[in-house]
Amino acid sequence: MTTQLEIARSGHMSEAVKCVAQQEGIPAETIKEELAAGRLVIPANTIHLSSNLVPKAIGRAVSVKINANIGASTVLSSLADEIDKMQVAIDLGADAIMDLSTGGDLDSIRAELLSNCPVPFGTVPIYQAIVDRDVEDITEELILEVIENQAKQGVDFFTIHAGLLKEHVDLIRGRVCGIVSRGGALLAKWMVHHNKQNLLYERFDDICDIMRQYDVCFSLGDGLRPGCIADATDEAQIAELRTLGELTQRAQENGCQVMVEGPGHVPYDQIKYNMELQQKICNGAPFYVLGPLVTDISPGYDHITSSIGGTAAATYGASFLCYVTPREHLGLPNAEDVKSGVIASKIAAHAADIARGFPGAAERDKRLSIARANLDWDSHLLEALDTDTARAMHEQACNRSHMAKDGTDDYCTMCGRQWCSVRINAELKERLNAATKN
Repeated sequence: MTTQLEIARSGHMSEAVKCVAQQEGIPAETIKEELAAGRLVIPANTIHLSSNLVPKAIGRAVSVKINANIGASTVLSSLADEIDKMQVAIDLGADAIMDLSTGGDLDSIRAELLSNCPVPFGTVPIYQAIVDRDVEDITEELILEVIENQAKQGVDFFTIHAGLLKEHVDLIRGRVCGIVSRGGALLAKWMVHHNKQNLLYERFDDICDIMRQYDVCFSLGDGLRPGCIADATDEAQIAELRTLGELTQRAQENGCQVMVEGPGHVPYDQIKYNMELQQKICNGAPFYVLGPLVTDISPGYDHITSSIGGTAAATYGASFLCYVTPREHLGLPNAEDVKSGVIASKIAAHAADIARGFPGAAERDKRLSIARANLDWDSHLLEALDTDTARAMHEQACNRSHMAKDGTDDYCTMCGRQWCSVRINAELKERLNAATKN
Protein backbone atom coordinates (compact mmCIF):
# COMPACT_ATOMS: atom_id res chain seq x y z
CA MET A 1 0.00 0.00 0.00
CA THR A 2 1.37 3.43 -0.94
CA THR A 3 1.41 6.05 1.82
CA GLN A 4 0.61 9.74 1.57
CA LEU A 5 4.35 10.41 1.97
CA GLU A 6 5.26 8.08 -0.89
CA ILE A 7 2.56 9.47 -3.16
CA ALA A 8 3.86 13.01 -2.59
CA ARG A 9 7.47 11.97 -3.10
CA SER A 10 6.54 10.33 -6.39
CA GLY A 11 5.29 13.71 -7.59
CA HIS A 12 1.62 12.76 -7.57
CA MET A 13 -1.18 14.47 -5.69
CA SER A 14 -3.60 12.42 -3.59
CA GLU A 15 -7.24 13.25 -2.96
CA ALA A 16 -6.35 13.76 0.71
CA VAL A 17 -3.86 16.48 -0.28
CA LYS A 18 -6.51 18.23 -2.37
CA CYS A 19 -8.99 17.98 0.52
CA VAL A 20 -6.71 19.54 3.14
CA ALA A 21 -5.56 22.22 0.70
CA GLN A 22 -9.16 23.31 0.30
CA GLN A 23 -9.68 23.31 4.08
CA GLU A 24 -6.60 25.45 4.67
CA GLY A 25 -6.96 27.80 1.71
CA ILE A 26 -3.44 26.88 0.61
CA PRO A 27 -2.29 25.66 -2.82
CA ALA A 28 -2.35 21.88 -3.07
CA GLU A 29 1.16 22.00 -4.52
CA THR A 30 2.42 23.55 -1.26
CA ILE A 31 0.79 20.78 0.77
CA LYS A 32 2.33 18.15 -1.48
CA GLU A 33 5.81 19.68 -1.23
CA GLU A 34 5.68 19.96 2.56
CA LEU A 35 4.38 16.39 2.81
CA ALA A 36 7.17 15.08 0.56
CA ALA A 37 9.75 16.93 2.67
CA GLY A 38 8.47 15.32 5.88
CA ARG A 39 7.49 18.70 7.33
CA LEU A 40 3.77 17.91 7.15
CA VAL A 41 1.66 14.82 7.79
CA ILE A 42 -1.88 13.76 6.92
CA PRO A 43 -2.71 11.00 9.44
CA ALA A 44 -5.18 8.94 7.42
CA ASN A 45 -5.29 5.18 7.80
CA THR A 46 -6.53 3.82 4.46
CA ILE A 47 -9.31 1.93 6.25
CA HIS A 48 -10.56 4.99 8.16
CA LEU A 49 -10.13 7.14 5.05
CA SER A 50 -12.40 4.80 3.10
CA SER A 51 -15.19 5.17 5.66
CA ASN A 52 -15.88 8.36 7.63
CA LEU A 53 -12.54 10.18 7.96
CA VAL A 54 -12.19 13.77 6.77
CA PRO A 55 -8.39 14.15 6.52
CA LYS A 56 -6.48 16.91 8.31
CA ALA A 57 -2.98 18.25 7.75
CA ILE A 58 -0.49 18.88 10.55
CA GLY A 59 2.61 21.00 9.93
CA ARG A 60 3.99 24.54 9.95
CA ALA A 61 2.56 25.32 6.50
CA VAL A 62 -1.00 24.92 7.77
CA SER A 63 -3.01 26.13 10.74
CA VAL A 64 -2.13 24.83 14.20
CA LYS A 65 -4.18 21.75 15.12
CA ILE A 66 -5.33 20.46 18.51
CA ASN A 67 -5.91 16.99 19.89
CA ALA A 68 -8.31 15.90 22.64
CA ASN A 69 -7.53 12.83 24.75
CA ILE A 70 -10.36 10.61 25.92
CA GLY A 71 -10.49 7.05 27.24
CA ALA A 72 -11.91 4.84 29.95
CA SER A 73 -9.69 3.92 32.89
CA THR A 74 -9.67 0.72 34.91
CA VAL A 75 -11.73 2.39 37.64
CA LEU A 76 -14.01 4.91 35.94
CA SER A 77 -16.03 5.79 32.83
CA SER A 78 -17.92 3.82 30.21
CA LEU A 79 -18.16 3.59 26.44
CA ALA A 80 -21.19 5.92 26.48
CA ASP A 81 -19.21 8.49 28.50
CA GLU A 82 -16.27 8.33 26.11
CA ILE A 83 -18.50 8.72 23.04
CA ASP A 84 -20.08 11.75 24.71
CA LYS A 85 -16.68 13.26 25.47
CA MET A 86 -15.48 12.63 21.93
CA GLN A 87 -18.56 14.30 20.47
CA VAL A 88 -18.17 17.31 22.74
CA ALA A 89 -14.54 17.67 21.64
CA ILE A 90 -15.33 17.37 17.93
CA ASP A 91 -18.29 19.76 18.13
CA LEU A 92 -16.03 22.39 19.72
CA GLY A 93 -13.39 22.03 17.02
CA ALA A 94 -10.90 19.35 18.11
CA ASP A 95 -8.88 18.33 15.04
CA ALA A 96 -7.98 14.87 16.33
CA ILE A 97 -8.93 12.40 19.06
CA MET A 98 -6.71 10.03 21.02
CA ASP A 99 -8.21 7.05 22.82
CA LEU A 100 -6.10 6.37 25.90
CA SER A 101 -8.41 3.70 27.33
CA THR A 102 -6.83 1.28 29.78
CA GLY A 103 -10.01 -0.42 30.99
CA GLY A 104 -12.88 -2.36 29.44
CA ASP A 105 -12.99 -4.23 26.12
CA LEU A 106 -10.44 -2.08 24.30
CA ASP A 107 -11.08 -3.51 20.83
CA SER A 108 -14.82 -2.90 21.11
CA ILE A 109 -14.35 0.58 22.59
CA ARG A 110 -11.94 1.50 19.79
CA ALA A 111 -14.17 0.14 17.04
CA GLU A 112 -17.19 2.06 18.33
CA LEU A 113 -15.26 5.29 18.76
CA LEU A 114 -13.74 5.02 15.29
CA SER A 115 -17.15 4.45 13.71
CA ASN A 116 -18.25 7.80 15.18
CA CYS A 117 -15.03 9.73 14.58
CA PRO A 118 -14.62 11.83 11.41
CA VAL A 119 -11.25 13.28 12.49
CA PRO A 120 -7.82 11.58 12.79
CA PHE A 121 -7.81 9.04 15.62
CA GLY A 122 -4.77 7.96 17.64
CA THR A 123 -3.86 5.37 20.28
CA VAL A 124 -0.93 4.16 22.37
CA PRO A 125 -0.67 0.44 21.47
CA ILE A 126 1.47 -0.50 24.46
CA TYR A 127 -1.49 0.20 26.76
CA GLN A 128 -3.42 -2.69 25.26
CA ALA A 129 -0.35 -4.92 25.34
CA ILE A 130 -0.32 -4.90 29.15
CA VAL A 131 -4.04 -5.45 29.73
CA ASP A 132 -4.48 -8.58 31.89
CA ARG A 133 -0.73 -9.12 32.16
CA ASP A 134 2.33 -7.66 33.87
CA VAL A 135 4.48 -5.33 31.81
CA GLU A 136 7.41 -7.71 32.27
CA ASP A 137 5.50 -10.30 30.24
CA ILE A 138 5.27 -8.21 27.08
CA THR A 139 7.04 -9.80 24.12
CA GLU A 140 8.11 -8.40 20.77
CA GLU A 141 5.61 -10.66 19.01
CA LEU A 142 2.77 -9.45 21.25
CA ILE A 143 3.42 -5.76 20.65
CA LEU A 144 3.62 -6.29 16.88
CA GLU A 145 0.34 -8.21 17.02
CA VAL A 146 -1.37 -5.38 18.94
CA ILE A 147 -0.03 -2.76 16.53
CA GLU A 148 -1.25 -4.68 13.50
CA ASN A 149 -4.67 -5.31 15.04
CA GLN A 150 -5.19 -1.64 15.82
CA ALA A 151 -3.97 -0.66 12.35
CA LYS A 152 -6.53 -3.03 10.82
CA GLN A 153 -9.24 -1.28 12.85
CA GLY A 154 -8.39 2.03 11.19
CA VAL A 155 -6.32 3.94 13.77
CA ASP A 156 -4.63 6.89 12.04
CA PHE A 157 -1.63 7.55 14.29
CA PHE A 158 0.21 5.60 16.98
CA THR A 159 2.26 6.92 19.87
CA ILE A 160 5.33 4.66 19.76
CA HIS A 161 7.83 5.18 22.58
CA ALA A 162 10.82 3.82 20.67
CA GLY A 163 13.21 6.66 21.54
CA LEU A 164 13.61 5.82 25.24
CA LEU A 165 16.67 3.58 25.28
CA LYS A 166 18.08 1.39 28.02
CA GLU A 167 21.06 3.72 28.43
CA HIS A 168 18.71 6.67 29.03
CA VAL A 169 17.02 5.21 32.10
CA ASP A 170 19.94 6.00 34.40
CA LEU A 171 19.63 9.69 33.44
CA ILE A 172 16.46 10.13 35.50
CA ARG A 173 18.20 9.69 38.86
CA GLY A 174 18.30 13.40 39.65
CA ARG A 175 14.78 14.18 38.46
CA VAL A 176 12.06 15.47 40.75
CA CYS A 177 9.25 13.58 38.99
CA GLY A 178 11.13 10.77 37.24
CA ILE A 179 9.25 9.32 34.24
CA VAL A 180 5.70 10.70 34.04
CA SER A 181 4.83 9.17 30.66
CA ARG A 182 2.81 5.99 31.20
CA GLY A 183 4.31 4.38 28.12
CA GLY A 184 7.78 5.52 29.05
CA ALA A 185 7.51 4.24 32.62
CA LEU A 186 6.20 0.86 31.48
CA LEU A 187 9.00 0.41 28.96
CA ALA A 188 11.66 1.52 31.45
CA LYS A 189 10.37 -1.09 33.88
CA TRP A 190 10.48 -3.74 31.14
CA MET A 191 14.07 -2.84 30.18
CA VAL A 192 15.33 -2.87 33.75
CA HIS A 193 13.62 -6.20 34.46
CA HIS A 194 14.98 -7.94 31.35
CA ASN A 195 18.23 -5.97 31.11
CA LYS A 196 17.49 -5.55 27.41
CA GLN A 197 17.14 -2.70 24.93
CA ASN A 198 13.72 -1.18 24.26
CA LEU A 199 11.81 -3.76 22.21
CA LEU A 200 10.09 -1.00 20.21
CA TYR A 201 13.50 0.32 19.17
CA GLU A 202 14.78 -3.17 18.37
CA ARG A 203 11.77 -3.98 16.18
CA PHE A 204 11.33 -0.49 14.73
CA ASP A 205 11.69 -1.54 11.10
CA ASP A 206 9.07 -4.27 11.60
CA ILE A 207 6.74 -1.68 13.12
CA CYS A 208 7.37 0.53 10.07
CA ASP A 209 6.35 -2.34 7.78
CA ILE A 210 2.98 -2.68 9.54
CA MET A 211 2.32 1.05 9.68
CA ARG A 212 3.29 1.58 6.04
CA GLN A 213 0.81 -1.10 4.95
CA TYR A 214 -2.11 0.89 6.39
CA ASP A 215 -0.51 4.36 6.20
CA VAL A 216 -0.60 4.82 9.97
CA CYS A 217 1.37 7.91 10.99
CA PHE A 218 4.05 7.67 13.67
CA SER A 219 3.68 9.93 16.67
CA LEU A 220 7.08 9.23 18.17
CA GLY A 221 6.47 9.30 21.91
CA ASP A 222 8.52 11.30 24.38
CA GLY A 223 8.76 8.81 27.20
CA LEU A 224 11.19 11.08 29.05
CA ARG A 225 9.22 14.30 28.76
CA PRO A 226 9.55 16.50 31.86
CA GLY A 227 6.69 16.15 34.32
CA CYS A 228 7.55 19.32 36.22
CA ILE A 229 9.35 22.52 35.34
CA ALA A 230 12.36 21.49 37.47
CA ASP A 231 13.00 18.57 35.07
CA ALA A 232 12.62 20.54 31.84
CA THR A 233 15.26 20.48 29.13
CA ASP A 234 17.44 18.08 31.09
CA GLU A 235 19.93 15.51 29.83
CA ALA A 236 17.36 12.69 29.74
CA GLN A 237 14.86 14.66 27.65
CA ILE A 238 17.49 15.76 25.12
CA ALA A 239 19.06 12.29 24.87
CA GLU A 240 15.70 10.80 23.92
CA LEU A 241 15.03 13.64 21.48
CA ARG A 242 18.25 12.83 19.62
CA THR A 243 17.12 9.22 19.26
CA LEU A 244 13.74 10.47 18.00
CA GLY A 245 15.60 12.41 15.33
CA GLU A 246 17.27 9.20 14.19
CA LEU A 247 13.95 7.33 14.20
CA THR A 248 12.23 10.10 12.27
CA GLN A 249 14.66 9.59 9.41
CA ARG A 250 14.39 5.80 9.58
CA ALA A 251 10.60 5.86 9.50
CA GLN A 252 10.52 8.26 6.55
CA GLU A 253 13.03 6.11 4.69
CA ASN A 254 10.57 3.25 5.22
CA GLY A 255 7.81 5.34 3.61
CA CYS A 256 6.02 6.24 6.87
CA GLN A 257 4.70 9.61 7.92
CA VAL A 258 6.13 10.93 11.18
CA MET A 259 5.41 13.54 13.81
CA VAL A 260 7.36 13.86 17.04
CA GLU A 261 5.98 14.33 20.55
CA GLY A 262 7.40 16.85 22.98
CA PRO A 263 7.13 18.23 26.52
CA GLY A 264 5.45 18.39 28.98
CA HIS A 265 6.16 20.93 31.72
CA VAL A 266 8.50 23.70 30.52
CA PRO A 267 9.20 27.15 32.00
CA TYR A 268 8.02 29.84 29.61
CA ASP A 269 11.55 31.11 28.90
CA GLN A 270 12.67 27.63 27.73
CA ILE A 271 9.85 26.99 25.26
CA LYS A 272 11.40 28.74 22.25
CA TYR A 273 14.66 26.83 22.68
CA ASN A 274 12.81 23.51 22.98
CA MET A 275 10.81 24.15 19.80
CA GLU A 276 13.85 25.22 17.78
CA LEU A 277 15.94 22.29 19.02
CA GLN A 278 13.31 19.77 17.96
CA GLN A 279 13.01 21.34 14.52
CA LYS A 280 16.77 21.05 14.09
CA ILE A 281 17.21 17.52 15.43
CA CYS A 282 14.13 16.06 13.72
CA ASN A 283 14.64 17.89 10.42
CA GLY A 284 11.41 19.88 10.62
CA ALA A 285 9.04 16.96 11.31
CA PRO A 286 5.77 18.23 12.86
CA PHE A 287 6.07 18.72 16.63
CA TYR A 288 3.20 17.53 18.84
CA VAL A 289 3.35 18.94 22.39
CA LEU A 290 1.41 18.27 25.56
CA GLY A 291 0.69 21.81 26.66
CA PRO A 292 3.38 22.62 27.57
CA LEU A 293 2.49 23.64 31.12
CA VAL A 294 4.51 26.64 32.27
CA THR A 295 3.98 26.17 36.01
CA ASP A 296 3.23 23.27 38.34
CA ILE A 297 0.99 25.03 40.89
CA SER A 298 -2.32 25.16 39.02
CA PRO A 299 -4.20 21.88 39.63
CA GLY A 300 -7.81 22.55 38.69
CA TYR A 301 -6.68 25.24 36.24
CA ASP A 302 -4.08 23.38 34.20
CA HIS A 303 -6.02 24.05 31.00
CA ILE A 304 -5.09 27.72 31.50
CA THR A 305 -1.37 27.25 32.20
CA SER A 306 -1.31 24.79 29.29
CA SER A 307 -2.89 27.37 26.99
CA ILE A 308 -0.20 29.89 27.92
CA GLY A 309 2.54 27.42 27.04
CA GLY A 310 0.69 26.17 23.99
CA THR A 311 0.52 29.63 22.46
CA ALA A 312 4.27 30.07 22.81
CA ALA A 313 5.05 26.56 21.58
CA ALA A 314 2.88 26.91 18.47
CA THR A 315 4.29 30.37 17.77
CA TYR A 316 7.87 29.09 17.89
CA GLY A 317 7.59 25.75 16.11
CA ALA A 318 4.93 23.28 17.30
CA SER A 319 2.24 22.24 14.81
CA PHE A 320 -0.03 20.15 17.03
CA LEU A 321 -1.21 20.88 20.59
CA CYS A 322 -2.53 18.19 22.89
CA TYR A 323 -5.13 19.73 25.15
CA VAL A 324 -4.94 19.64 28.92
CA THR A 325 -8.14 19.65 30.98
CA PRO A 326 -8.78 21.27 34.38
CA ARG A 327 -8.69 17.79 35.90
CA GLU A 328 -5.14 17.05 34.70
CA HIS A 329 -3.13 15.59 37.62
CA LEU A 330 -6.37 15.13 39.60
CA GLY A 331 -8.48 12.45 37.91
CA LEU A 332 -10.23 11.24 34.77
CA PRO A 333 -11.87 14.20 32.98
CA ASN A 334 -15.62 14.36 32.39
CA ALA A 335 -17.41 15.97 29.43
CA GLU A 336 -17.35 19.44 31.01
CA ASP A 337 -13.59 19.12 31.58
CA VAL A 338 -13.16 18.09 27.95
CA LYS A 339 -15.06 21.19 26.87
CA SER A 340 -12.84 23.48 28.95
CA GLY A 341 -9.69 21.77 27.69
CA VAL A 342 -10.66 21.99 24.02
CA ILE A 343 -11.62 25.67 24.23
CA ALA A 344 -8.39 26.58 26.04
CA SER A 345 -6.32 24.70 23.46
CA LYS A 346 -8.26 26.22 20.55
CA ILE A 347 -7.54 29.68 21.95
CA ALA A 348 -3.83 28.84 22.16
CA ALA A 349 -3.72 27.50 18.60
CA HIS A 350 -5.64 30.47 17.20
CA ALA A 351 -3.51 33.00 19.07
CA ALA A 352 -0.38 31.34 17.67
CA ASP A 353 -1.75 31.38 14.12
CA ILE A 354 -2.28 35.13 14.48
CA ALA A 355 1.17 35.64 16.00
CA ARG A 356 2.94 33.79 13.18
CA GLY A 357 0.94 35.57 10.50
CA PHE A 358 -0.93 32.58 9.14
CA PRO A 359 -3.04 33.84 6.22
CA GLY A 360 -6.59 34.69 7.24
CA ALA A 361 -6.08 33.78 10.90
CA ALA A 362 -7.32 37.14 12.21
CA GLU A 363 -10.33 37.49 9.90
CA ARG A 364 -12.73 35.96 12.42
CA ASP A 365 -11.43 38.29 15.11
CA LYS A 366 -12.10 41.27 12.87
CA ARG A 367 -15.63 40.10 12.07
CA LEU A 368 -16.36 39.73 15.78
CA SER A 369 -14.87 43.14 16.53
CA ILE A 370 -16.93 44.83 13.83
CA ALA A 371 -20.08 43.22 15.25
CA ARG A 372 -19.06 44.29 18.76
CA ALA A 373 -18.45 47.86 17.64
CA ASN A 374 -21.87 47.90 16.01
CA LEU A 375 -23.60 46.38 19.06
CA ASP A 376 -24.65 43.53 16.77
CA TRP A 377 -25.04 40.93 19.50
CA ASP A 378 -26.16 38.08 17.22
CA SER A 379 -23.14 38.31 14.92
CA HIS A 380 -20.86 38.98 17.90
CA LEU A 381 -21.94 35.78 19.63
CA LEU A 382 -21.93 33.65 16.48
CA GLU A 383 -18.24 34.42 15.89
CA ALA A 384 -17.28 33.29 19.41
CA LEU A 385 -15.36 30.03 19.80
CA ASP A 386 -18.08 28.80 22.16
CA THR A 387 -21.27 30.55 21.06
CA ASP A 388 -23.50 28.66 23.47
CA THR A 389 -21.53 29.70 26.55
CA ALA A 390 -21.13 33.29 25.40
CA ARG A 391 -24.85 33.60 24.61
CA ALA A 392 -25.87 32.05 27.94
CA MET A 393 -23.64 34.45 29.89
CA HIS A 394 -24.94 37.47 27.99
CA GLU A 395 -28.59 36.51 28.30
CA GLN A 396 -28.26 35.66 31.98
CA ALA A 397 -26.79 39.08 32.73
CA CYS A 398 -29.36 40.86 30.58
CA ASN A 399 -32.30 39.09 32.18
CA ARG A 400 -31.19 40.33 35.60
CA SER A 401 -30.92 43.92 34.45
CA HIS A 402 -33.10 46.84 33.37
CA MET A 403 -32.42 45.77 29.76
CA ALA A 404 -35.07 43.10 30.14
CA LYS A 405 -37.54 45.78 31.26
CA ASP A 406 -36.87 48.44 28.65
CA GLY A 407 -36.42 45.97 25.80
CA THR A 408 -33.17 47.52 24.46
CA ASP A 409 -30.00 45.69 23.58
CA ASP A 410 -27.62 48.53 22.74
CA TYR A 411 -25.60 48.07 25.90
CA CYS A 412 -24.72 45.38 28.45
CA THR A 413 -24.58 45.14 32.23
CA MET A 414 -20.84 45.82 32.42
CA CYS A 415 -21.18 49.59 31.90
CA GLY A 416 -24.86 50.33 31.51
CA ARG A 417 -26.29 52.60 28.82
CA GLN A 418 -24.80 55.95 29.75
CA TRP A 419 -21.29 54.61 30.42
CA CYS A 420 -21.08 52.36 27.35
CA SER A 421 -17.95 53.24 25.37
CA VAL A 422 -19.32 51.52 22.27
CA ARG A 423 -22.40 53.74 22.28
CA ILE A 424 -20.23 56.80 22.96
CA ASN A 425 -18.02 55.86 19.99
CA ALA A 426 -21.10 55.71 17.77
CA GLU A 427 -22.12 59.20 18.94
CA LEU A 428 -18.58 60.50 18.34
CA LYS A 429 -18.58 59.13 14.79
CA GLU A 430 -21.89 60.85 14.08
CA ARG A 431 -20.58 64.17 15.37
CA LEU A 432 -17.27 63.86 13.50
CA ASN A 433 -19.06 63.00 10.29
CA ALA A 434 -21.44 65.94 10.76
CA ALA A 435 -18.50 68.28 11.41
CA THR A 436 -16.75 67.05 8.28
CA LYS A 437 -19.85 67.75 6.17
CA ASN A 438 -20.14 71.26 7.61
